Amino acid sequence: MPGEIYLTQEGYEKLASQLEQLKTVKRRQLAKAVGEARSHGDISENAEYDAAKDAQAHNEKQIRELEEKLARARILDKDMPKDEVLIGATVKLKDMDTDEDLEYTLVSELEADYNQNKISVSSPVGQGLLGHKENEIVQIKIPAGILKYKIIKISR
Repeated sequence: MPGEIYLTQEGYEKLASQLEQLKTVKRRQLAKAVGEARSHGDISENAEYDAAKDAQAHNEKQIRELEEKLARARILDKDMPKDEVLIGATVKLKDMDTDEDLEYTLVSELEADYNQNKISVSSPVGQGLLGHKENEIVQIKIPAGILKYKIIKISR
């Protein structure tokens, strides 16, 4: 089993909610679907039954995976240093090439969502920002070239 997974409180609660949904609502729905498919006669030639059993097995696999992740989860401490880019930090940046302002929150891979400006600490940009402080200029190598950012503000 791999090591710890660092999550924000919000991320932990989201995973716990997904797990609860899978264990209660989805499990009941799938059990009902299996029962209905079984009632249609011979299960050895019943594609509906096979599909329902497959869906049930997939749900159980998702439950096990979420339970394992939550068991390894460590919630980020709110009292982490605020003057350094660490997981959980929101970083305001200035792109030195385009003069564009950007803002990202560094999170674990499980919480990453580019549409919400949440980037993984294991992504090239996330790794490049880690450990730096306000007013530093960082150069980050990405597949498309090199990004050059000035760290304007770090917050939690």
